[in-house]
Amino acid sequence: MEVRLGVVMLCHNELPRAARLAQVWAAGGVSVVIHLDAKVPAEEVATMRADLAGHENIVFSRRHRCEWGTFSLVQATQDASALLLDRFEDVTHVMVVSGACLPLRPVADLVAFLASHPKRDFIESVTAADVGWTVGGLNEERFTLRFPFAYRRHRKLFDRYVDFQRRWKIKRRIPDGLVPHLGSQWWCLTRPTLRAILSDRRRPEYDRYFRRVWIPDESYFQTLARRHSNQIESRSLTLAKFDGQGKPYIFYNDHRQLLEDSRCFVARKIWPQATALYAHFPRPLAGEPSAAEPQPERVDRMISQAVLRRKLGRPGLYMQSRFPQKDRENGKTSGSYAVLQGFTDLFPDFEEWLSERLDADVHGHVMSTHGVEFAGRTGIGPGGLCDSAAMRDLDPRGFIANLIRMSQRPQVMQLSPRDDQSLNWFMATDPNAQIFVIKGAWAVPLLHSGMPFDDIRRVAAILQRTELEQMEIFSSVWLKARTRIWDLGDFCARPAGALRGVLRELGGEPEAAANLPQMRELAGMGRFLQRLRNAGLQPQLMGDFPAADTMPSKENT
Repeated sequence: MEVRLGVVMLCHNELPRAARLAQVWAAGGVSVVIHLDAKVPAEEVATMRADLAGHENIVFSRRHRCEWGTFSLVQATQDASALLLDRFEDVTHVMVVSGACLPLRPVADLVAFLASHPKRDFIESVTAADVGWTVGGLNEERFTLRFPFAYRRHRKLFDRYVDFQRRWKIKRRIPDGLVPHLGSQWWCLTRPTLRAILSDRRRPEYDRYFRRVWIPDESYFQTLARRHSNQIESRSLTLAKFDGQGKPYIFYNDHRQLLEDSRCFVARKIWPQATALYAHFPRPLAGEPSAAEPQPERVDRMISQAVLRRKLGRPGLYMQSRFPQKDRENGKTSGSYAVLQGFTDLFPDFEEWLSERLDADVHGHVMSTHGVEFAGRTGIGPGGLCDSAAMRDLDPRGFIANLIRMSQRPQVMQLSPRDDQSLNWFMATDPNAQIFVIKGAWAVPLLHSGMPFDDIRRVAAILQRTELEQMEIFSSVWLKARTRIWDLGDFCARPAGALRGVLRELGGEPEAAANLPQMRELAGMGRFLQRLRNAGLQPQLMGDFPAADTMPSKENT
């Protein structure tokens, strides 16, 4: 069977580019009917008509004022299809494209492919009831509710009228014998099937019904083809992909190899300024036409990965284009990190000691109120992060996430009740976090501070209240971080064993804890805590330091 292809081209902008594509179709022996949106300025229409005046197989159909999501797009397709069938009686197949659809392979390849399936209708058509594949919109309700308001121009009225119909359970009756189907509006139908749809005796009834269906260009022909076609292949011959919000992907110059590898006949949607694509495609015919099947699998995989990446993001990466909702991030941070509280209060040289025993960046108090204490006290940290507290506090969560993401090495940081506390919940609910706390260790520097006792009591009250709030968070039922908490008395009784456990958890050698860092003197801690009690402040976090004892007994190893 000899195949003659006809193309319905729907255009609303970029008419010079659309005119060039119409010439490509016509040069391949295709009959073309162009529908121009009635909103296109008259001078642009006149220019396009003049450019295509010499092509007898290119004609223009009656113009409609088209709006996305309304029946006007179906009307434009109906009129253009009817004109194509009437004007070109030898056309056997009709394909719908847009002015942004670019043929990738020679038009002769597409004709050869259709000739190998002469009676098959290529139209994506799936039942709305069985397959909820729609993205970002209504599924079955688009067929049972009314949509008199344009979605883009009158969004509030659209939403309110939908809510009104749902609330009062107002539903439309689907015409008898009609089973709603959905699919891509870029189809290719045989002449008998298309003629049967356009001349159906119940067409006035169907048109009235679909006039109030939402986005009817994705359901009108897809539904009626099921009534009139004997062989439907539920797929489109046009490569058209959509993102997670239902918006079409746009192909740019750097997609050239990807499009070529797909071996698809037509691709949509092409960026108007992608001059390299328009110059490269369609590929010229080399030898006999090829009826080889399209192979869009690679494109499908890449698009699926891109949709998933855009939906989930990357762990620990917060960017303006998809800033996540609270507690719905794809990982708060990109890798494991450790937070140690109280260790630098007890061991003045703890950072240096720990950095010698771990393959990690051991920072100081990165949330310190006076500035960020990067490892080595550099002014610029990993990834060019600044040590300014003001800069950090603009987005503390993003700062910590970037600090962890910017380095291949694990990050270890110090924390204290003296520091900014805005990230306590963030770290407590982060599975990547390891938190080690020596409760009450903030009292050791106060013991040796030499400040007036009234000032010590005031500061101790503030720090204890802050740490009590921390402990509520670090013992919450929402806790996801791995935590290890000692009170000061228990830790000081067995410091080597506790430090061995810390090194083991952080991936170091536990034996390296044999040489302990220099510990601050704790003689007099019991009497110090008793003075706080006598002054009306009840110490709650330090553990057992009897007033008569200088300090708890300490192990020798």
